[in-house]
Amino acid sequence: MPAVLVGIIVVLAIALVTMSFGRPVVEAHVPTPPNPSEAGEKLVGPVDYTVDATSTGAWQFFDFSRGSVVMNPGPGDWDLAFRRFHIIANGGPGFSGEGGIIRLEETDFDAVSELPDAPYVETTVRRDSVNAAIERWYAYGWTSHLLTPHPAVYAVRTADGRYAKLQLLGYYCPGAQPGCLTFRYAYQGAGGRSVGTPAEAGLVADGEPVARDPSSASGER
Repeated sequence: MPAVLVGIIVVLAIALVTMSFGRPVVEAHVPTPPNPSEAGEKLVGPVDYTVDATSTGAWQFFDFSRGSVVMNPGPGDWDLAFRRFHIIANGGPGFSGEGGIIRLEETDFDAVSELPDAPYVETTVRRDSVNAAIERWYAYGWTSHLLTPHPAVYAVRTADGRYAKLQLLGYYCPGAQPGCLTFRYAYQGAGGRSVGTPAEAGLVADGEPVARDPSSASGER
């Protein structure tokens, strides 16, 4: 075997070994068991939730007003749908809801207290329905072949015209299986676009109200 060919094989082998050592640790998330429960007219969050979107053929539907994935919802009874790395909102031609999404310039979830009054991007129906505002929520690692969420915050208008803020946290299930889409959200069930921090607005975290700190209040919302 020519020495040049041997050298190429050795270099490639070293490169493969180096890439395997450099493979990042995958943060795994276990799907949240569905448990729909009416949130009521209050500000809820921040809540971390994992959708089991591992199926390549079936959409999983999430309803902010019930804080859960919902099975076989009516046309207007869901806000976001997930299928592997695809995310869509219930709004646009062919959809029954008023939903839409905006990618915000702010990347700090807690810093977003008021969502914009602007045109929200609706979902486009095609072979793979997409919402352009959140279609590229991830960065793809060419050597690791992993999807990593961008540090972005999204404003979501729900199917019934209420609002939530959302940030993607992860994509992998235990065993590095893709499709466990994990996100953090705060949902304004009382109407309006105020989705402030717990200290500002008395949010509900994990089902328990967080006491408002009067010293941090800056006025009525």
